[in-house]
Amino acid sequence: MANMREIRTRMKSIQDIMKITNAMYLISSSKLKKARKNLLATEPYFEKLQATIHDILVRAPHIHQVFFERREDIEPDDRKKGYIVITADKGLAGAYNHNVIKKAEEDMGKSNNNYLYVVGQVGRQYFKRKNVHVDGEFLYTAQNPTMYRAQLMSETIIDLFEKGDLDDVYVIYTKMITPMKAEVQSVRILPLERRKFERRAAGYQHARFEPSAEEVMNQLVPNYLKGLLYGVLIESFSSEQNARMMAMEAATKSAKDMLRELDLLYNRARQASITQEITEIVSGAKSLKK
Repeated sequence: MANMREIRTRMKSIQDIMKITNAMYLISSSKLKKARKNLLATEPYFEKLQATIHDILVRAPHIHQVFFERREDIEPDDRKKGYIVITADKGLAGAYNHNVIKKAEEDMGKSNNNYLYVVGQVGRQYFKRKNVHVDGEFLYTAQNPTMYRAQLMSETIIDLFEKGDLDDVYVIYTKMITPMKAEVQSVRILPLERRKFERRAAGYQHARFEPSAEEVMNQLVPNYLKGLLYGVLIESFSSEQNARMMAMEAATKSAKDMLRELDLLYNRARQASITQEITEIVSGAKSLKK
């Protein structure tokens, strides 16, 4: 049985770790609330953008728009596919990073003509260790998902798509379904699909687009993609914080269980020490009496 000093030292170490895990839980909770609030504040604007794009497609169904070009003349094996993989900048978030990386490897394994764009230090370091070429990195984005960073990402991807360097663009991220459930999703963001813009009962009955529907669409779609990527970044960030909260909560619970066991062990060791001292005193007294 370990002596009391060793047990006290271990208990002190666990208590210090428990303070850290509890603090990380509270920090992640605060970040999660802030991120969700920012996302809710921007949703009405981007919903209006989606409604306007739909309105243009309804009133100008034959409009030529590069963002909707399917490029069906390109063979499936020759299509250049870009993958934006969103991970975290650090671990201690359960299986959050592992699940995203696993999904990315599965999707990229289906094609030989892949281009990889990584958000997050964990994913960046993982693919470099695996000697997978990273075509682009979006630094400082995982821990600070802002509209500005989403715009930089959308501008980069749109430029590559318009030049023909990419034929399909996918984003792999984690979506928080419920506070207890998150799922990794792979979503194609380019080219856009007309059917995804749902028909709305309310619209612009007598809308006119100046100078033309094409010019208006050229301004709307980049903003729509920026909002789409911003929402994806916020979802990923929220899922990361939620996963870290759950991991830290589990770690804190385990620490409390260990402390209870060690406290019981300490009391037993203390009781054994007292018993031994009493036995030694009694034995000494008997020896003196003799």
